[in-house]
Amino acid sequence: MRPRIFLRTSEFLWQEGHTAHATEDEAIERTHMMLDVYAKFAEECMAMPVIKGRKSPLERFPGAVDTLCIEAMMQDRKALQSGTSHFLGQNFARSSNIKFQSADEKEMYAWTTSWGVSTRLIGGLIMIHGDDDGLILPPRIASSHVVLMPIIRKPEDREKVMTYVNSLAEELKDVPYHSGRVEVEIDDRDIGGTRVWDWIKKGIPVRVEIGLRDIGDNSVFMARRDKSLKEKVSIKKDIFVKEIPGMLDEMQRNLFDRASAFTEKHTISIDDRDKFIDFFTPENIEKSEIHGGFALSHWCGADECELKIKDDLSVTIRCIPFDSEKDNGHCVCCGKKSDQRVIFAKAY
Repeated sequence: MRPRIFLRTSEFLWQEGHTAHATEDEAIERTHMMLDVYAKFAEECMAMPVIKGRKSPLERFPGAVDTLCIEAMMQDRKALQSGTSHFLGQNFARSSNIKFQSADEKEMYAWTTSWGVSTRLIGGLIMIHGDDDGLILPPRIASSHVVLMPIIRKPEDREKVMTYVNSLAEELKDVPYHSGRVEVEIDDRDIGGTRVWDWIKKGIPVRVEIGLRDIGDNSVFMARRDKSLKEKVSIKKDIFVKEIPGMLDEMQRNLFDRASAFTEKHTISIDDRDKFIDFFTPENIEKSEIHGGFALSHWCGADECELKIKDDLSVTIRCIPFDSEKDNGHCVCCGKKSDQRVIFAKAY
C-alpha cells in the first residue's frame, strides 16, 4: 500500500533460513547465533552499527515464541529493522506436523527457528552512509575499490598514459584486500567532468586521475569518497599501491565510527512523559521529516501502553536491548513501576 524503494516493495530478494532441532536449547542457541551472524555482517561489512535485542510481544513474528532483531538508525533518525531471528518453539511443528524420532525412539515435535534479511539492507546502506552527492560504499562490500581515470589531452598522449594506467591496474589487482583482492576499474571515456561525477554518485571508495604530469612524477592524483570532494592529494605510485589496503580499512572504520557517533548522539534516555512527546513531535517535524531519534525510556510491559504510544505518536518499541541493565523507574506512558528501558523510535 505504501511502497518505498528497497524497503517496502511488491517484490524483493530475501535471504531466509529455517532449522529444526531435537531440543529447545538447541533451537534457542541457533536463534541467537543467526542474529549474531546478521549483526556481524551489518557492522563488519556494511559499517552499519546495530542494536541487538528482542521484540515486545506485540511486535513478535506471528506464532513465534521469541523474536530477536537488529535495529539501525538512519540519517533522518528513524529506525530500520535490519534483520530478524525467530524462535518458533513447537508451534509451527505442531501445525505442519514436523516430527522426528528421538534417541529413545519416541515420536516428538521438532523445535524450529526462522531467520532472514532482505534487500531492505540495500536501502539501509544508502540511507546510513549516502550524502547529497550520492552513494558512499564501505570498501568491504564495494564491487570495485579503485577507479583509474586517465587524463588524455592529445591523441598522441594516449599510448603513454594508458600504458602507465594499465600497469598500475595490474599492480593493484595483485594486492590482497579483506577476503579477496583489490578490484579496479579503468574509465577512459572522454566525457569531461561528468566522468568523475559518475563515480562519485556510484560511491566507489577511491578515485584516481592520471595525466602526463603525474606520470612524469611517477605519482597519482587521488581522492577518497569518505572525505570532502575537494580533498585530493598527489601520492607516489609505489606508496599508493603499498598503502591501498590500509587506506580501504581506514575508510571502513571511518564510516562505521561516523554512523556510530551519529547513533550515540541521537540516543537519549527520557523519563518525563512531556519530554518524550516533545522528542518525537518537534515544531518543525512536518518540514524537516526529522524524527527525534532513539528514546531509551521505561515501559511497564503492558500492551495498552505500547499501543497508545503507537496510536498517539506513530512511535513503536523497536527492541528491548540485550545490553540493557535493570533500571528501576516508571513507565513513560502510564507511570507504573518499570525495571527496564526499551528503545522507542519512529521506523520504516
